[in-house]
This record gives sequence, structure tokens and C-alpha cells, in this order.
Amino acid sequence: MTTRAGFVALIGEPNAGKSTLLNRMVGAKVSIVTHKVQTTRARIRGIALEGEAQIVFVDTPGLFRPRRRLDRAMVAAAWGGAADADIVVLLIEAHRGLTEGVEAILASLRERADGRRIALAINKIDKVKAEALLKLTQTMNEAFPFEKTFLISAERGHGAQDLKEWLAGALPEGPWLYPEDQIADLPMRMIAAEMTREKCTLRLHQELPYELTVETEAWEDREDGSTRIDQVIFVARDGHKGIVLGHKGETVKAIGQQARAEISEFLGRKVHLFLTVRVRENWLNEAERYGEMGLDFRDGDA
Repeated sequence: MTTRAGFVALIGEPNAGKSTLLNRMVGAKVSIVTHKVQTTRARIRGIALEGEAQIVFVDTPGLFRPRRRLDRAMVAAAWGGAADADIVVLLIEAHRGLTEGVEAILASLRERADGRRIALAINKIDKVKAEALLKLTQTMNEAFPFEKTFLISAERGHGAQDLKEWLAGALPEGPWLYPEDQIADLPMRMIAAEMTREKCTLRLHQELPYELTVETEAWEDREDGSTRIDQVIFVARDGHKGIVLGHKGETVKAIGQQARAEISEFLGRKVHLFLTVRVRENWLNEAERYGEMGLDFRDGDA
């Protein structure tokens, strides 16, 4: 049997559904999914198998107009992920259509296409009527020569298998790039930190979604089969620390319980999770923090 393997970059505006699609393709939760935009920071690779093909997904941060160093580094990471890929899939939202943001992405794609295979996935198709969908498909394909167009609902799964099968057949022939049982190439420490950050984001989305980050400080696999994980939640100001802790520590305790349950399920073993909240006023400008998130600090230079 001929095996195939390669990289597929999912690109699009923030909240287009890239992380949801990645998690569905892989069959496990490897990318942070929240209702807040711009929450995917690191280029998380999820690995999916389809027949004899191994599809390595590069989940990129949403493409948007960057304002801060962190934003610029995220956008650079997104385009870097696309440049490294064998196939690029542009994900757009059916009910939003050809927005200014999508037009800007198409303009960049024209510059960067360079003979690369580029497909279109129109997501959230359950939100619009068939006629509108047909018109959007036509408009998008007039705007850019996509090799293939897929109509999907990443959340419900409609059309996702068709996309997966096409990707599997379109990847170059060659040996698999990762072991068969591996679903992500990020270290477990980083995936665990992402899971905790997601819980922080969901709980505190009104107050400070982008002003905090989470790092795994220590990881100990114990003889009894359990794992002890120590994580630090970094915030930018003293006032933020109080928000994360909550009244009598109730907020951070709830975050810890939710994160522990998810990490434990993901690892398939009992987890002891200990969270500490620390103030680092300038963490958004520290090279080390960017490295922890899989971003290049220099990409944030104005």
C-alpha cells in the first residue's frame, strides 16, 4: 500500500472554526476552543489518520490586523504555518461571507500561493439558506482559483469527512512523519497549559482574556500511576491577580477543578493539578513567554 503524509494549514479569520475543525479531524481535543477570538497562539499540530494517509494539521492563529507585539507574532506564526504546508485550507464563515478580513487574506494568498494547493472550506453552513450558500461559493471562487470547495459544519461534523478524505488523497506520497498513536507534536506540558488557559478564558472572558498566559512549571509522573502538574497563571497587573483568584480563591479553584478533569481525561490517568497566580507586568514583552507559546518573539517587532 502507498502511504501518504504531509502538512495541512488551516487559515482564516479569528473564530472561523479552525480549532473546532482540527479537533474533529483528529478526534481529540488538542486545540483550545472558546467563543473569544484570537485564543489560538501556538501553531498546534494535530495528527489525523485517514486510510493510508497521515494528515498533520497546522492550526494557526486567526489572521487579523495586528496591534500589539503578541498580535504581530501570532499573525507571523499563522503565515509561517501556511508557508510550511503542502496544502492550505481557507476557512470562512457562511453567514459572514466575503468580509474585509477575508479579502485581505485572499490578497496575501495571491502573493504567497506559489503553486501551493489551496482549498476553501465554508463553515457553519447550518446558519444560512441554500441559495445564499450557492451564491457565496460562486463569489469566493471568482475571487480566488480554489482547487476545491467544501461546505461544512465543523461543530456538527457535516462535510468534514469529505474534506478529510480529499486531503488524504491530495498529500504527497511518502512515509508517515509521526508514530501511529501520536495525535499532536506539542509537548504534553504545553497541551496541559493550553487546557488550563482555555478554562481561564471561559471563566474570565469579560475581564482579561488576552492579558494572561499559563505555563507548566513542573511535571512529575508518580509511581502510583498519577501525575502531579504545577502550573503558573501569569497576569499583567496586581488587579488581575485578584480577579483570577476570586473571592476566597473560589475562581482559581473552579478553574483548577475544570482543568484537572480535562487534563486527566486527556492523559487517561489521575492528575493532581496545582495552580499559582503570579504578576509579571511585562510578560507580553518577554521573549521567554513567547517561546513557551511556540511563537517567535522577533516576529512581534513593529
